[in-house]
Amino acid sequence: MLDQKNFTKYLDRHEIDAAVQNLAAQINRDYENKSIVLVGVLKGAVLIMADLIRHLTVPTEVEFVRLSSYGKARTSSGTVTLLKDIQADIRNKHVLIIEEIIDSGRTLKFLYERLKAAGPASVEIVTLLDKESKRVVDVPVKYVGRTIEDQFLVGYGLDLEEYNRNLPDIYYLKYPN
Repeated sequence: MLDQKNFTKYLDRHEIDAAVQNLAAQINRDYENKSIVLVGVLKGAVLIMADLIRHLTVPTEVEFVRLSSYGKARTSSGTVTLLKDIQADIRNKHVLIIEEIIDSGRTLKFLYERLKAAGPASVEIVTLLDKESKRVVDVPVKYVGRTIEDQFLVGYGLDLEEYNRNLPDIYYLKYPN
């Protein structure tokens, strides 16, 4: 259960769904008559990926990768560790990396470059939330649900020490310490 004294609702499930539907519409338009491979970044991207897939009309393969740069901290350590790699051969395929949120961009840059080296037809990045002001490395984000300020968020895949990912709405921490 989320402590309502410390957290305030930031986006409700209807706003999230509208953003996801908008992302899906853009992807459907851009990849009409093509097939795509979605690569979800575990664990946070599970919910947006599930919702996004339901709105896609283009042929879609699903893969997951698990990377770590946070551990249980609220800020990135700066070191990216690959914990689970994709299984599919992505050569000559259109690949979309799915993230729930982009912060510094370090983890995403690592994954983007790794997938690009595998020879796909294209690699694009999709995120529900983008903390553009926190970016410390350049990553080419093509599909953004919302650009947001620097806030600590939980819910809809976003966690606090591995909890609260299951919340259908997104909340921000009122008093970050």
